[in-house]
Amino acid sequence: MKNSENINFRKATPEDSDKIWEILQQAILRRKNDGSQQWQNGYPNPETVKNDITREIGFVLTEDENVVAYSAVILNDEPAYDEIVGKWLTDGDFYVVHRVAVSDEAVGKGYATEIFRKIEEFSRENNVFSIKVDTNFDNLAMLHILKKLAYQYCGKVYFRGSERLAFEKILAKMFC
Repeated sequence: MKNSENINFRKATPEDSDKIWEILQQAILRRKNDGSQQWQNGYPNPETVKNDITREIGFVLTEDENVVAYSAVILNDEPAYDEIVGKWLTDGDFYVVHRVAVSDEAVGKGYATEIFRKIEEFSRENNVFSIKVDTNFDNLAMLHILKKLAYQYCGKVYFRGSERLAFEKILAKMFC
């Protein structure tokens, strides 16, 4: 990753949609090549990107105005999380992180970690101190990032009949 002052985290716009879809397609292929079952069933797709942008839950990480990573960040809205087999750390407001993807040219350079850090910063700025995320058991890259960033395993959730590992991180409040 280059100089952090060239890195920006912002809401995705309709003009970003082609680049976001390109990044997601690259991530889908990486998951397949890694032997992962995640994202191998037609999801996410261009309609997912369009809906994320319309709902204003799609976010991009840019470097020098070039989109290098994408994620959906959703406040309190993931019905599958209501049925966790296990227990969440908190019961209050939370952001859900879905569809984290990094472009091929940026993969392995810390951008996935950086987008999580920016999401955590965004969450604190909005007075939300819990982030919840899930991933496939065979998404080793995401599991590594979640461990590195101190997300705690909470149990299992199910999407479209597929079991996912669920994690939560409680964020410290910032005092000035």
